[in-house]
Amino acid sequence: MFHLLTLPFRLVVGLLLGIVILPFALILLPFLLLRFVIKAVVTLALLPVILFVTLIGVVAGFFALSLAIAVPLLPLAFLAFCVWAIVRMASPAPVRII
Repeated sequence: MFHLLTLPFRLVVGLLLGIVILPFALILLPFLLLRFVIKAVVTLALLPVILFVTLIGVVAGFFALSLAIAVPLLPLAFLAFCVWAIVRMASPAPVRII
């Protein structure tokens, strides 16, 4: 309700400030465009570096995740290998028929 009551005042103040600020905005417009152009050039120049560093980070993260999963499973894999080796050594040699 308060916004509806103050709406005419806000409209008048907004229009007056807009008219007063317009010349300053027109003076500053070339500088704002120059700022945008410089930011765009810097972004385009640094984009390959940023992508390369991001790729290195993703690869390092994947390597760390795979190690975090694999390292706790190494004792189980070693036990499975020992059982496989014992079973293979205990089984008789296959007969080859030529």
